[in-house]
Amino acid sequence: MNKLYPIFLKTNQINMLIVGGGFVALEKLTFLLKSSPDSKVKLVAKEYIPEVKQILSKYHLCNVRDAYHADYLDGIDVVIGATNDAEVNEQIYKDAKSKHILVNIADNPPLCDFYMGGIVTKGHLKIAISTNGQSPTIAKRLRQYFEEILPDTIDDLLIYLRRYRNQLKGDFETKVETLNKLTQSFIKN
Repeated sequence: MNKLYPIFLKTNQINMLIVGGGFVALEKLTFLLKSSPDSKVKLVAKEYIPEVKQILSKYHLCNVRDAYHADYLDGIDVVIGATNDAEVNEQIYKDAKSKHILVNIADNPPLCDFYMGGIVTKGHLKIAISTNGQSPTIAKRLRQYFEEILPDTIDDLLIYLRRYRNQLKGDFETKVETLNKLTQSFIKN
């Protein structure tokens, strides 16, 4: 059973730290910025691969060339450990937990408070996909499927429904009932 609870973070309003400058850090950073290009992210690594350097310059992200130490967690809300050193990653986890900071240690589920699942984005619509770590490949295929079948015009529908909802009279229950009736035909039985 998947006991995860999906949330959508406003990453432009929280401070995030990624420790690492290699391919795993690149994957995490690319994934994050694709979904939330205005994320407040700081990177710490001894070295950065060229692809990470390119992203750093494109997004003007804060970065430090240094070995990880716990002081880098000061003022951080979420940390992603993406180094190729298991001992450093474990230390990041321990330090983050002691400071009550949400932590994800790449490719090490026991050292994660959260996972970065597949995300489908079409305008204002965002769908998160998780397989509870069982099959990232299926999550990827489902993401591709939804990206293909959801029309780009779905955003127009969302904007229309918001405007319609704002014009409705009555209490919350009445509005929900009206919108449920209206959108019921969107899902084929």
